[in-house]
Amino acid sequence: MSTGKMTKTNETKTNEEMVARGLADVVAVATRLSKVDGRAGELIIGGYPVERLAGERGFEAVAGLLWGTDLSSQEVQEELGRLRVELFDRLEGSPAVRLSEPMDALRAGLAGLEASGELVEDALTVTAAVPVINALWWRQQTGEAPFAPSASRGHVADAIAMVVGEEVDPSVARAFEKYLVTVSDHGMNASTFTARVIASTRSDLVSAVVGAVGALKGPLHGGAPGPVLDMLDEIGSPERAEEWIRAELAAGRRIMGMGHRVYRVRDPRAAVFEGALSELSVTGETAARLEVARAVERTAERVLAERYPERNLKANVEFYTAVLLEAVGLPRELFTPAFAAGRILGWSAHVMEQAAEDRLIRPRSAYVGEIYG
Repeated sequence: MSTGKMTKTNETKTNEEMVARGLADVVAVATRLSKVDGRAGELIIGGYPVERLAGERGFEAVAGLLWGTDLSSQEVQEELGRLRVELFDRLEGSPAVRLSEPMDALRAGLAGLEASGELVEDALTVTAAVPVINALWWRQQTGEAPFAPSASRGHVADAIAMVVGEEVDPSVARAFEKYLVTVSDHGMNASTFTARVIASTRSDLVSAVVGAVGALKGPLHGGAPGPVLDMLDEIGSPERAEEWIRAELAAGRRIMGMGHRVYRVRDPRAAVFEGALSELSVTGETAARLEVARAVERTAERVLAERYPERNLKANVEFYTAVLLEAVGLPRELFTPAFAAGRILGWSAHVMEQAAEDRLIRPRSAYVGEIYG
């Protein structure tokens, strides 16, 4: 006897209960960390609208805010600096940084860390480790000698310097800092939920973060910032935007960086990144890239509205991420690992929050198979 049949709708009726496919709209946890309002286009992180947080708070301050620690921003900066130097020495010869894929390297590098069991201490360790692993992997891939971190640099400036192999301008570091702060948390996304599920078993913070990295690697969550640049490369100039977009849609392909699972208006993070680019006073190739990006966004929004009037497809976080990360000197291969360098703050904070909750996350399933006998 069959107990039911799954159908391609958000909710599937069985003879026992209603199943929410993908847990759509199911409230799983109560959190103080962030609030996402997709209809209003509002993102609140740690009590602050993301536009204000990115404009007023540095990376270390946001770490303290989300983790609820008594450490000052200066103390967080000093501890992260000490740990970057220590971890660089430990990870430089690690097999993890010789793996061919950057997210594999990040996952393996973090998995090799030993958890202390002290949540803030472990949060500091994984936060320091992410940019070190990213940079070591990139320098290995390009055949360049590793560029050692400096405890005297700020965390964000060091994250770029270790990749590019030289000191970075403060304005570049500040633009990247706005990016990292903006992506530090975003509701109950797939990687954050993964981290919380692992933490709910009373596992350690390092294990939870490794699981989150595994979830972020998936293309449905990790996003498409790299392909956005591929798209802008193909379009080349603002006047070609409409022809290219219509051809892509006619071929049944989606437009990179447009549309979001939650937002029904423009993603507020896209506005922060566009603003950061303007403040960076970009010139030359980057200025031209920004001009094309703005033209593509305007044109794509209009054409998509004509084609799918019911879907309200707007620019998402990946759209200007690509242009911003390229402008600060990061290669496309590091775009998703760079996202992890910011989201690590939120992952760690959610692990702490789940540890305080101390309740196993254990949803039910609805059986829809056959019963024999």
